[in-house]
Amino acid sequence: MAQQNAVEIVEVCKVAPPPAANVPSPKSLPLTFFDIRWLRFPPNERLLFYEVSTPNISSTCDFFHSILPRLKHSLSLTLLHFLPLAGNITWPPTSPKPGVEYAESDGVSLTVATSNADFHRLSDTDVFCEATEHHPFIPKLSASHVRVAVLALQVTFFPNHGFSIGITMHHAVLDVAAGAKSSLRQRSYRGPCRSRNDVLKPVAKYIDGPDNKSLVPWEVYKDQLSSVPGTFQMPREKIENLRKLVHVQKMANKKDSEQHCPITHLSTFSLTCAYAWACLARAEEMSDNKIALIFAVDFRSRFEPPIPTTYFGNCIGGNFTVVEREALLGKEGLVVALNAISEAIRGLEKGLLNGAESWVPSSMDEVKTFPRLYSVASSPRFEVYRTDFGWGRPKKVDVISIDRTGAISLSDNRNGDGGVEIGLVLRKHHMEAFASLFTVGLESL
Repeated sequence: MAQQNAVEIVEVCKVAPPPAANVPSPKSLPLTFFDIRWLRFPPNERLLFYEVSTPNISSTCDFFHSILPRLKHSLSLTLLHFLPLAGNITWPPTSPKPGVEYAESDGVSLTVATSNADFHRLSDTDVFCEATEHHPFIPKLSASHVRVAVLALQVTFFPNHGFSIGITMHHAVLDVAAGAKSSLRQRSYRGPCRSRNDVLKPVAKYIDGPDNKSLVPWEVYKDQLSSVPGTFQMPREKIENLRKLVHVQKMANKKDSEQHCPITHLSTFSLTCAYAWACLARAEEMSDNKIALIFAVDFRSRFEPPIPTTYFGNCIGGNFTVVEREALLGKEGLVVALNAISEAIRGLEKGLLNGAESWVPSSMDEVKTFPRLYSVASSPRFEVYRTDFGWGRPKKVDVISIDRTGAISLSDNRNGDGGVEIGLVLRKHHMEAFASLFTVGLESL
């Protein structure tokens, strides 16, 4: 049974950038096609837990007079360099497409709260609590058909234990599904860079609002009843052992090459996704004849010429792959999953923007076609466990939005060994089955 997490709201305010004569960041930015495809996806939600055991900064008084003012000040200084974060995505009735706008009166909504919830229980990776127990610590984005906030924050203090930082981000401006550490719209190109205005297609099927357009997120939510979050570690050593195992199986199947697509992508991402996907399909006892996975790919290096790494905009595409249920649940399910992921990645060589004009409508069609569409959220490249505000690294980082999308979240390993941390939200009996399959499989390596 879920525990009652009493949260007392102390303050709701706006944090704005300090006044500056020479503003180094643009105040308005058009959305590219890569941004618009995420325009109505549910926002990304992340929750970071920081344990503070030092007596002089763990009391309520010290938190509100020391920690909180410094957090506000740091946020304000940061916004000076990234003004779009303090603004809104707007879509005026007279405009053919939406964009990010910042006005002098704008700012990031910051909620300050205290809670008597069990901090250690919420931040413990070995405890299955109800998924909804994290919701009080996550802020909401204000949204309407014509305007939606880019970013909202909530800082919740747990007396004598620590605090959490809840972050809600609009998917079209701050993306956590692919490789770039930030997708802030900094248009500071250094060196030749392909313009993407030529792939800016007409805005497709954003209906339900005034003039057949809307910024209200789609309701593609998963049933959260009796769902629990789970966190699983994939140490670097186990990933290397998994890579060796796949090589052995590949050699064993070499004589039967007509039935086995050669595996060419044995990256940490591919191995982790394939292993989690195979375990998850077994744990949930999928009965569909075909099982699908969608994952994001960073397009920057794949363009010709490549888009330089100094560009921090959205430049990702969704990769969709489908496998036969019987094959994925069989004894060679890992190889089957890896083959499917590898084939999807190789398919990008045929053209990154093939069928791009239907990306948004087809994304929703795919969600509706499969009762359970597996997907991947976030990336180890964000290095979330290195987010240190001066009180050490986070004790735990959760992607909260996966409890509504059903995605598999990936992050760097909290131990800093180069491994991967996997986050899931499942029905309790499915979570227990996954934990058993996941652990036994890694131990057998």
